[in-house]
Amino acid sequence: MASKPIEKGCLLIAEPFLGDPNFERSVVLLCDHHEEGSFGFVLNQITQISLPDVLDGVIFSEIPLYVGGPVEKNTLHFIHRLPELIEDSTLIQEGLYWGGDYEQVKTLINLGKIRENDIRFFLGYSGWGNGQLEGELTDKVWITTQVESGFIFETPAEQFWRSILRKMGGKHKILSNYPLDPRLN
Repeated sequence: MASKPIEKGCLLIAEPFLGDPNFERSVVLLCDHHEEGSFGFVLNQITQISLPDVLDGVIFSEIPLYVGGPVEKNTLHFIHRLPELIEDSTLIQEGLYWGGDYEQVKTLINLGKIRENDIRFFLGYSGWGNGQLEGELTDKVWITTQVESGFIFETPAEQFWRSILRKMGGKHKILSNYPLDPRLN
């Protein structure tokens, strides 16, 4: 599985020694990419906060929140694989959607019709201005690939970075074993 071109739905995998604490060992799902810029959500930075901590009226407390990125951390976003249940969703790629009707989502969670492994909530997002992401790719800050939605929702956050690199195979599989501190090698 080689690096893929940058487009909506691709994953941006941080190089092992990125040096940016916001994205260290991160995997970002790119939700939109166009001439004016790009945005996405970090898939593997889970918080200690759960949905009832930020939304009134939600009783199902098992759904954790993730850090979507360093931009507007006071905003709540979500991705899911339930377009038949959640109205006003935006297609990212086959089987993967962004956003929709929050009130409907809260009701469906309380009714037990949305499970934790079908939806993921984020505080904030990751954003790039015109040409910024392309520059980072030229500087080899990110490795790009694509995966099916099942991998996104079913891979535990703490294993995501290593798991996606292993899935890619070859030199990427070797990168997955790099220590956080190269002096420990």
